[in-house]
Amino acid sequence: MGPKKDVVARWQQAAKKQGLKFGVTEHLGASYTWFQTAHGADKQGPKAGVPYDGADPKYSDLYHAGTFPDEKGWYTNNLVFQVEWFSSIKELIDNYHPDLLYSDGAMPFEDIGRNMIAHYYNQDITRNNGKLNVVYTCKQISGGKWVEDVERGVKDTASQYPWQTDTSIGDWYYRTGQKYKSANEVIQMLVDIVSKNGNLLINVVQTPEGDLEPDMLQILNGIGEWTAANGEGMYGSRPWKTFGEKSGEAQAVKPGRFNENYKFNSKDIRFTTKDGFLYAFCLGTPTEDILIKSLGKTSKPGSPVASVKMLGSDVKIRWTQGADGLVIKKPAKLPAWQVLGFKIEFKK
Repeated sequence: MGPKKDVVARWQQAAKKQGLKFGVTEHLGASYTWFQTAHGADKQGPKAGVPYDGADPKYSDLYHAGTFPDEKGWYTNNLVFQVEWFSSIKELIDNYHPDLLYSDGAMPFEDIGRNMIAHYYNQDITRNNGKLNVVYTCKQISGGKWVEDVERGVKDTASQYPWQTDTSIGDWYYRTGQKYKSANEVIQMLVDIVSKNGNLLINVVQTPEGDLEPDMLQILNGIGEWTAANGEGMYGSRPWKTFGEKSGEAQAVKPGRFNENYKFNSKDIRFTTKDGFLYAFCLGTPTEDILIKSLGKTSKPGSPVASVKMLGSDVKIRWTQGADGLVIKKPAKLPAWQVLGFKIEFKK
């Protein structure tokens, strides 16, 4: 309908061609109450009392039919709409088998929502010989049943279960004059989130023509350069015994949605671990030696450090491990990026 093209399939083909995972978001569940305004009319002015298009039955498949007068919540209580939602999302799953499915809200519609998630998981397990490869995410604490989504926000500590932040480099849509996050701000956010057992799902703002502006390309190139050098401490990593160390100057992170008002500096340290190595990330360009208190000889487990290397650099790193922490001498030559990653090996 509309453009007379299978838009979802074309996005999927483009993603797969680049070796990317393919995700879809569904806002249908919330649209039933969002669109109810279309069934009303202006209360004053020259068009007062003239019904909007939504009141015309021939447009009901666009605006949805009218529902209960008291429908004010994010999700509808109308069982007819809930069944329609299930049918539509099932069709999406069965036709495209997305790697990630995102609902814009809590898990929709109780048992109907649970049945949809079960179908999403089960059809993937069947297609992959018993292995589950897909991810369902919504804005509700999961208890391990799905990935909890925190829109434009973070958690203040590591979570037992995987979670994700979804945010945008700018607004969710294109408009002139909007402020973009810098490459460094995105990288800081990424490292902080991953250290807490989270994932970052980030929106890249396109023009109405589907292009990327020069300043957006510059931001993406900066993220790409950092990731190429430091990605081994991100991809496939797991949280360490502590997510990191907070600087005294850092603004406290308020957990929850719609809060990105936090800043990091060189005294903020974040950790990940993989294949027996510890990765420590300094979230700002250091002006002095870097102290990592969690790696003091008297800390637990207190394993002696064997080597320290800076990711993306062949500069020899000088370090000492004392009772109070690991001190990394400020590198003689710093990379172009601000967030420094260090690969730490312990003595066996």
